[in-house]
Amino acid sequence: MPQYLYIYRGDASQVPSTPEDQEAAMKAWGDWMGGIGDKLVNPGEPVGTSKLVTGKGVTDQVPNPSFGFSIVEAASIEEACEMAKGNPMVKDGGGVEVAEIVPISM
Repeated sequence: MPQYLYIYRGDASQVPSTPEDQEAAMKAWGDWMGGIGDKLVNPGEPVGTSKLVTGKGVTDQVPNPSFGFSIVEAASIEEACEMAKGNPMVKDGGGVEVAEIVPISM
């Protein structure tokens, strides 16, 4: 079955600021992941500060920075997108980039 990379995107407003907000966020993520079940291949991790490397150098100005990632299995990209609709990032005003992981042979 194809695998898809979820890249979570948002801004500082999605970062919980109080212990209560952090607890609620963890519950929302746990509920969402539990709802996906065994289609969640790798729950991933949050990521820290991003930098962008281009031919012009390295900058802290990263448009639409990543907050984390996960890997899921789905029959199609449409199914993977449908599963992402319930993600807490989407519900809190952020987004989930969905990209098929294309295996290569070396």
